[in-house]
Amino acid sequence: MSDSQLSTNGETLAERAEQLMQKDIMAGTLKPGARLAVTELADRYGVSSSPIREALSRLAARNMVAAVGRRGFRVQELNYEDLADITRVRILVELEALRLSMRLGGDGWEANVIGALHRLRLNVQRAGAEFGQGGAEFDALHHAFHAALIGGCGSPRLIDLAHDLYNQAFRYRQINMQGMADPESFIGMHNVLAKAAISRDEERVFALLRNHLNTTLLNVYPEGPPR
Repeated sequence: MSDSQLSTNGETLAERAEQLMQKDIMAGTLKPGARLAVTELADRYGVSSSPIREALSRLAARNMVAAVGRRGFRVQELNYEDLADITRVRILVELEALRLSMRLGGDGWEANVIGALHRLRLNVQRAGAEFGQGGAEFDALHHAFHAALIGGCGSPRLIDLAHDLYNQAFRYRQINMQGMADPESFIGMHNVLAKAAISRDEERVFALLRNHLNTTLLNVYPEGPPR
């Protein structure tokens, strides 16, 4: 079995390379538009070129990197059209997943939503006006809240799609969060979203979630699409 197929912990080396590359892209270590040379990446992550190529293909399928003809790959650029597309698909996926969660989710789902909101609130309150610079812990808790909202949908594919789209929006969300300094407003927005969800108020919660997901697009690109 080749090194591109299996690593010592049972995880394929391609999966490992994909995770490490995604982490570096999301952290900005691999910058938007940066050329991704297979040999350089192989040295960076300590694997051969075969798992690197497979990892790049997987990331390209998830729109984290872009194939550039026969010239290889580059980190996906940041632009209005990309974020608008991510947002559009997130709305479709998360609204359907939330609809199913409200219809199928029971006490356990409600408890997960309330618990995730509580943990996020504590993190934000401790950070105060600096919460927008909260880094990995804050983002994990924020992600956990959104995952809890749709966690009762009963569809692993919807959950996986929402997770992937959340990650694709990460770099834009970092830009958006840098302009936030009002923790009460941030928590209030998530609180009303949680209350509407567990109250099964579909009309209200759908409007709230749609507006919430559009916030990053509106804040990062306040002038709208380029003319």
